[in-house]
Amino acid sequence: MDWYPLALTTPTRNHVFGGTIIADRLGRDDLPSRRIAETWEVSDVDEDIAVVANGPLSGRSLRDLTMAHPDEMVGRGWRGPHFPVLTKYIDATGMLPVHLHADDATARRLECQPNGKTEAWHILDAGTGATALLGTKPGVDRETLRRTLLAEDWDSVMRRVPVRTGETVYVPGGTLHSFGPQTLIYEIEQTSNIQQHAMPWHMEDGSAVAPDERERNIDKLLEEWRPEPQPTFVPPLSIRVDNDIDRAICCAGPYFALERWRVGAGARLDYRFDHATILSNVGAAAGVRAGAWTGTLGRAKTLLLPAALGQATIEGPADLLIGYLPHLERDIRAPLAEAGYSAAIVAQLGELSSPAAPQETGSC
Repeated sequence: MDWYPLALTTPTRNHVFGGTIIADRLGRDDLPSRRIAETWEVSDVDEDIAVVANGPLSGRSLRDLTMAHPDEMVGRGWRGPHFPVLTKYIDATGMLPVHLHADDATARRLECQPNGKTEAWHILDAGTGATALLGTKPGVDRETLRRTLLAEDWDSVMRRVPVRTGETVYVPGGTLHSFGPQTLIYEIEQTSNIQQHAMPWHMEDGSAVAPDERERNIDKLLEEWRPEPQPTFVPPLSIRVDNDIDRAICCAGPYFALERWRVGAGARLDYRFDHATILSNVGAAAGVRAGAWTGTLGRAKTLLLPAALGQATIEGPADLLIGYLPHLERDIRAPLAEAGYSAAIVAQLGELSSPAAPQETGSC
């Protein structure tokens, strides 16, 4: 197989909280003019599985390629039921619903799914007054949370924190959350679409949720809620590569890492890897070369680099988000320690001491 950077189809969502921020602020030019809440840049979620849209592999699904070539697509020795990482641009013109996603153990126990959904948000743009609701306040018990969710009294039980452009927050599965308004984020997460929400309206179209259905929704949410996570927004930890190239580690954990690389005009980044690597462009169009392939990564577009490629060259100017499955010691802890960061500072990036649980077939 002659591997090359894969451009994938990108499912979209037009949930009621969305707007036109992805086109207006990032300059993406291939979106419909209607409200767009999410673009799924790399997706192997059932019923929304991306398909290769370029080159000899056009028409092959991400699931098909991942299952047929796990070592070459994801990395040597990796095995799982689907491509493990999902990435999105999310337009929170309005506030997202208050919701959560199960963690791995709960997803297998209650949702019949192989894994849950831990996620992270990198803030690309935040309007004045943008905030996030992140986890519940200490001491909140289940009955209090149920009562206040039914009353939509979010601030009495949830932590509200300011959202700042350039920061990132790592959100473990089971954490109750929301964010917005006027906020544009890049989200990286486990491949999953399970969620439970507390709202009296459906996020797809704003229609009302019947009272008895809403109570059932909240009761199910409470079964999957974890009270202990207290996520915190953190600035990236920068590592100067040279005068024209800057590496910034935004978050890291057992399921994914996210970095932001800036390459100056006329500079060239030779990026080496042994794992599936997702390049998402948050700046001007950038030149990319890998193997025999040469092309341009457009504004707010994404390429998936199969692990077998091993190397890619990015021509500056470029401003890229790079997501991947990390070896936490080699890729995160060691280079940050060498750059002078303390273990306590590095630990704020996510769950750096937690090994990923093996993926299993869900059973209830």
